[in-house]
Amino acid sequence: MEFEESGIGEECGVFGCVAAGEWPTQLEVAQILTLGLVALQHRGQESAGIVMSTGTNPPTYTTLKGMGLVNTAFKAEDLLKLRNGNLGIGHTRYSTTGISELQNCQPFVVDTLHGKIAVAHNGELVNASALRKKVMRHGVGLSTSSDSELITQLLALTPPMEEQDTPDWVARIKNLMTETPTSYSLLVMYKDVIYAVRDPYGNRPLSIGRLVSEGKGAGETDTEGWVVSSESCSFQSIGAKYYREVQPGEIIQISKNGVKSLSVVPRPEGDPPAFCIFEYVYFARPDSIFEGQMVYTVRQRCGQQLAIEAPTDADVVSTVPESATPAALGYAQQSGLPYVEVLCKNRYVGRTFIQPNTRLRQLGVAKKFGALTDNFAGKRVVLIDDSIVRGNTISPIIKLLKEAGATEVHIRVASPPIRFPCYMGINIPTKEELIANKPEFEDIAGYIGATSVRYLSVEGLVSAVQGGIESHGKDERISTKTTRFGHCTACLTGKYPVELEW
Repeated sequence: MEFEESGIGEECGVFGCVAAGEWPTQLEVAQILTLGLVALQHRGQESAGIVMSTGTNPPTYTTLKGMGLVNTAFKAEDLLKLRNGNLGIGHTRYSTTGISELQNCQPFVVDTLHGKIAVAHNGELVNASALRKKVMRHGVGLSTSSDSELITQLLALTPPMEEQDTPDWVARIKNLMTETPTSYSLLVMYKDVIYAVRDPYGNRPLSIGRLVSEGKGAGETDTEGWVVSSESCSFQSIGAKYYREVQPGEIIQISKNGVKSLSVVPRPEGDPPAFCIFEYVYFARPDSIFEGQMVYTVRQRCGQQLAIEAPTDADVVSTVPESATPAALGYAQQSGLPYVEVLCKNRYVGRTFIQPNTRLRQLGVAKKFGALTDNFAGKRVVLIDDSIVRGNTISPIIKLLKEAGATEVHIRVASPPIRFPCYMGINIPTKEELIANKPEFEDIAGYIGATSVRYLSVEGLVSAVQGGIESHGKDERISTKTTRFGHCTACLTGKYPVELEW
């Protein structure tokens, strides 16, 4: 719950679509892109953008950008301007670097020696400062404060291995990947293709879906188009079927003729992948699929593991944030306690993190909920949460439940304490702001007014996540070394997957 209230950001979302078959297409590519971005709205609410291409030689690019949610950023009359496109990419933004202005809205479009490219980026470059200086030393000016523009400019530079008159985009992308190890999932549109790219550590997600004609089978002959998205949750709303993930370090070409894996850039010897573990804990939608498993199921396993590590003598299990419901159900299943709802939410109260001080913020949280007294009066309640970041949000909830008749309120958190900032695409408060680093954490139960507080351990979280991962060893295109699973837990442990340059 406190992720929302504390302003922790869900990075960004990228989405692309290529119509299959003959062009000009009858497929409503612009509509598919818009619906895909709406499904990724939880990953960024600051701005949205779409770049469409005719895919001709030379192609005609049409750009549409706006501030705010997708449905407010794009007007119906604006979308009509995109109706002639055969392929396109889109982006919904939550800024982790760069100020909140339209100029930082993606996708970015730049001219290169061989024509225009459009780029959409999810993540944050760990060596952005050094790259910015390097690009400027080449005489390249930067028009935004977003590190995503650096990616665009690096792709525009001619790599040493490229012949003078022939663009080699695989070489250019590989050159980019040698310049910056993480964190990025990229969509690069050039003429009639989209390149889908994940950094060698696989820190940010990227999945491919197939648009299938209604009422037909799943064979490729029935394919209407291909989509690529930060999360597979966007596929169902547009009639697409999950195809597969882009693997760490993989470069994939998506065209009207299909999907082709072009190359895999390896990590340094001995380095495991570093997929962000908080995609599972909070950021991703529960119906998304990562590493062969549904996020909902992983969160349920986290709740089960939490019940093993932190049992309690209580009567009922409940939760406040919807994102923690799978964990609460898992806790109830493992502990044998009944799951009940203890609060009803007033969905028309504004988000409380915009309140100007702690007192008003706490008042805002209390105004959000009404107590379902019949379900817990005179009982001991175990309340499952997905986080306690600052500690301001959960305290008035506990007070509300006690005043409504709960004899005890035990807090169980389905993730470990957050102790460190993230430099790879998640906007986490400063180290000093995190409750786990404050003296109050020694008696956090007393600080927030709970009967007891327990967190899931780092080992328990990793076990719950990795316990259900499907092996990708059967895919002959990807080496075993490249697909050995691993997860970034830097915000929990302070152990970052790469050396930071600041």
